[in-house]
Amino acid sequence: MNAAEAQEVKSLLLQSHDHYRQLAEQHSQLDHRLHELADKHYLTASEQVEQVTLKKRKLALKDQMEQIAREYAGRV
Repeated sequence: MNAAEAQEVKSLLLQSHDHYRQLAEQHSQLDHRLHELADKHYLTASEQVEQVTLKKRKLALKDQMEQIAREYAGRV
């Protein structure tokens, strides 16, 4: 699947797949929080731990979304 096809599958899933849409929303929320942390000049120890945890959770969500997209593309 090329990049254009992958983007089309993701767009279709956002419109029609509730679980995929929920994962995408969570991913977006984590991304927003990570940007907030990145904008700070100094992170406390707890913020550093939060940043690492959020990055791992965001990556796990992305992996789940990619798996759903691959399964969907395989059926189409």
